[in-house]
Amino acid sequence: MENRNRPGIKDNPGSKHDTGEGKMNFLVLHNDDYHTFEYVIRCLIDICGHDSLQAEQCTYMVHFKGSCDVLKGSFRYLVPYCKAMAKKELKVTIE
Repeated sequence: MENRNRPGIKDNPGSKHDTGEGKMNFLVLHNDDYHTFEYVIRCLIDICGHDSLQAEQCTYMVHFKGSCDVLKGSFRYLVPYCKAMAKKELKVTIE
């Protein structure tokens, strides 16, 4: 089932039924020393569907560790999230 708030993005990223591929990848958010904590938190909530606590924890991990896995799924599943985060000028990779 497709999420109406995030077009082209399916729910349940980790389910085998949803992956389309065997290998699991991670959407990794990297520190950029530019965006505010509030901005990054809001992007994680709006784009990735994180709750506020999860988004805040990921943001602090990025700040202190340099990067953080924010989503898990197949490459194909993660591409729309990666593009949406990149549109918000955040540094993201799929690994």
